[in-house]
Amino acid sequence: MSIADNQVVTFHYTLRHGDELIETSAGKDPISYLHGHSNVIPGLEKAMEGKEAGDEFEVTVPMAEAYGERYEDRQQQVPVKHLQGAKRWKPGMVAMVQTDQGARQVTIIKAGLKHATVDLNHPLSGKDLTFNVEIVEAREATDDEIAHGHAHGVGGHHH
Repeated sequence: MSIADNQVVTFHYTLRHGDELIETSAGKDPISYLHGHSNVIPGLEKAMEGKEAGDEFEVTVPMAEAYGERYEDRQQQVPVKHLQGAKRWKPGMVAMVQTDQGARQVTIIKAGLKHATVDLNHPLSGKDLTFNVEIVEAREATDDEIAHGHAHGVGGHHH
């Protein structure tokens, strides 16, 4: 079955920027997403189109089709109590912050007792990303998955 819209795709990946290993699913459960619903970065979703279970490939996704450009003026002061992910914050650490659009990753630039200066750019913005992908499975999505806009179960969303 070739990957197309409204299919749940399950895959393993290794993500690199140049020679730097960023993350991998090796040794863990594979990731699942609902194709055609913007659940993965656009360049990776485009590379998955038409592939099948068992396919292995490498794709370099340009920053414009990944997390976009990096903007140096995207900094903001945030109360430390709104930062999620650690008890003590140091420059370079990544935190989660709840916004009107949902959870967002920010990078700590400077941390004080009550406020932190954060970089609002996604930590991978401004980078071309190389994925090594192994497609484990592709199946038709359930009506619930399509209605919710994401894959359910192992490697997907849990309600």
